[in-house]
Amino acid sequence: MNWNQIEGNWQQFKGSAQEQWGKLTGDDLDVVAGNRRKLVGKIQERYGKAQEEAEREIDDWLERH
Repeated sequence: MNWNQIEGNWQQFKGSAQEQWGKLTGDDLDVVAGNRRKLVGKIQERYGKAQEEAEREIDDWLERH
């Protein structure tokens, strides 16, 4: 799956994202609104991860969908 599909159907993928990154709140995911860059930022903010690590986690998550 590519990010354009995730972005276009963000409401459907929010639950899966919250399962993957449990520290992200519903408000966080509303702010992300399917924007990959914002998701990276929120993962960095909540988990204290480097940008590269957050990007890698998102890529892994994408492969499962």
